[in-house]
Amino acid sequence: MRIGLFSDTYLPEINGVASSVHILREQLVKNGHTVYVITTKPESDIGEDDPFVLRLSGIELKRLYGYVLTSPIHISAYNQIKEIDLDLIHAHTEFSVGIFARIVAKLQGLPLVSTYHTTYEDYTHYVNIINSDTVDKIAKKAVASLSRMYGDSSTEMIAPSQKTKEMLLGYGIKKTIYVVPTGLDLDRFNPKRTSVEKIKEIRQTYQVKENETLITFVGRVAQEKSIDFVIEGFHYVKQMGLPCKLLIVGAGPDDEILRNQVKELDLEDTVKFAGKKPASEIPSFYHASNCFVSASITETQGMTYVEALASGLPLFARPDNVLEELVVEDETGYYFKTPQELAEKIKEFLEASDDHKKKMRANAIQKSKPYDSQEFYRKILHVYESAIANHSQMYVIEQIRPKNDYIQIYLDSPSSESIKVLVSLERYFNSGYRKGFKLSQEEIEGLQREEEGVKAYQSCLRKIAVKDRTRKEIYDWLTQNTKCEIDIINRIVEKLEEHGFIDDLKYTKNAVYSMKLTLTGENKILRNLKKKGIAVEMIEEVLTEEDDTELSNAIKWAEKVKPSIKEKSVKMKKKILRQKLIVQGFSENIIYQVMNSMNFVEDEKTEIDSLRKVAMKAKKRYEKKYSGPKLRNTVFRYCAAMGFDMEDIYVILDEMEWKDEY
Repeated sequence: MRIGLFSDTYLPEINGVASSVHILREQLVKNGHTVYVITTKPESDIGEDDPFVLRLSGIELKRLYGYVLTSPIHISAYNQIKEIDLDLIHAHTEFSVGIFARIVAKLQGLPLVSTYHTTYEDYTHYVNIINSDTVDKIAKKAVASLSRMYGDSSTEMIAPSQKTKEMLLGYGIKKTIYVVPTGLDLDRFNPKRTSVEKIKEIRQTYQVKENETLITFVGRVAQEKSIDFVIEGFHYVKQMGLPCKLLIVGAGPDDEILRNQVKELDLEDTVKFAGKKPASEIPSFYHASNCFVSASITETQGMTYVEALASGLPLFARPDNVLEELVVEDETGYYFKTPQELAEKIKEFLEASDDHKKKMRANAIQKSKPYDSQEFYRKILHVYESAIANHSQMYVIEQIRPKNDYIQIYLDSPSSESIKVLVSLERYFNSGYRKGFKLSQEEIEGLQREEEGVKAYQSCLRKIAVKDRTRKEIYDWLTQNTKCEIDIINRIVEKLEEHGFIDDLKYTKNAVYSMKLTLTGENKILRNLKKKGIAVEMIEEVLTEEDDTELSNAIKWAEKVKPSIKEKSVKMKKKILRQKLIVQGFSENIIYQVMNSMNFVEDEKTEIDSLRKVAMKAKKRYEKKYSGPKLRNTVFRYCAAMGFDMEDIYVILDEMEWKDEY
């Protein structure tokens, strides 16, 4: 198999990604594969002797110490890679070279495997130079979005640990994620491979006495590694008088900051800096040490921990999910949560018996065994084979047709069956689809799920064009009338809001204005808009902004309705009018003011005439059923129910003629 490993970093750089790529390359070559490494070239680099390593020019970012930023487009390099005739591309980064890897994979129609080595959300402090919570949130959201996009563009995806896999799933990546821990050439870290003389030389160089315990950190000297936490711990180690020294092996942007911290804490005789060392010398530094320490909680796998274990070193580490399989309390190492606790754990180790320390060293070596590089190769090869098999089943875009504000794509399937799918303009432009473009079965299924959303979005636009809708109305319609999944429905609603097609505040203002014109009271307005899903707080805010027309509207409504209440007593008219005002949505306070302002003088003058009409109608209605006293009593009760005065009722009934009188 001809494989291209694309990485932003590679040897002689010393970091987890560079080591992982190198180990993978060695194992692939050892098993008969042809492997090319496409990586960056620092400004200071004068050339590359290895014909299987292609270096891309870039700009070294001093703040990120050693990281080289390169363009994602390299025409000359692309032509060279085209001549290599690769079978598969394996990207080990998401940016710079990683983008170039995706371009090459798309243009050459190759399967793309991605390994997600770095928890970028733990590195946002490099762009958040003003230490703003808002900037940090935006940066972390951008990391999630980009990670999801890169994951979706890969044929297969690898995470070096379960912790990383769970993080990626949390970003919303849908595809299968293989957990493949990076392997090590364990024999390289065998303590027997470093001579006694070399160990003495290292310890003497950093003034470590024979009776002193040397605890070493190996890695990038940067903020995310929390080395300051360890140095503070050694402040307590010195106070406790423990015979220990800390050796920091590596370099990075925080080197000067940490050296100043050591001076401020008066630890220059206790904490030593070895600086940057060649990869070939790193095992000897482990072998010259008695223990390994790191306070980092940003690791995706923790390769230096595994290297230390393979070297027979007990570990001191802060609790982290990725270390659960590596650090077993008092068996392969110790956990600490504070700098002071680190000192206490070191004291506990120093006081352990020689036999217990010997057993811990043996446990450490045994714990590293599952990370053998040959096992790493077998797992990676399985992912490669799966990627090639899946890629062979990809669909090819045959035709693209714009249709209003979406795109119709026609594809040929592996079985030569033609299918078509609608995609949004946003998806079309972001994905770079064109004729001849290949899509996997997984991607097609994703587009088909999104197609439901495209159709649903168009339906929503048609509904909104006829009549304004609230967020809840659209959401309810989508859940009840489409097969869209909840996440797609949420995106549709968000998109409609972004484009201003749904605007609950604007809807509320228009609705309040319209209902006020029809003399609707605020209580009824509130009830109606709550049914539409508008938040009570928003409704009340809009009502507060409106002119104080509630009382005048209520009076207008009452004056409009009052004439329609006929042949009723004044008492009944007032009761009915009050009920109508309540139904119309006016408050008790407003109704009280309205009723006090209404003039019922004319109604009182004509009340006897109204009573007479009511009594005559009642008599006519009930005389078919009753007669004599029973009829008179029924009419009496009816008039009383209408709110007329009892004495007035007697007077009117006496005026009337009754059959079958006593």
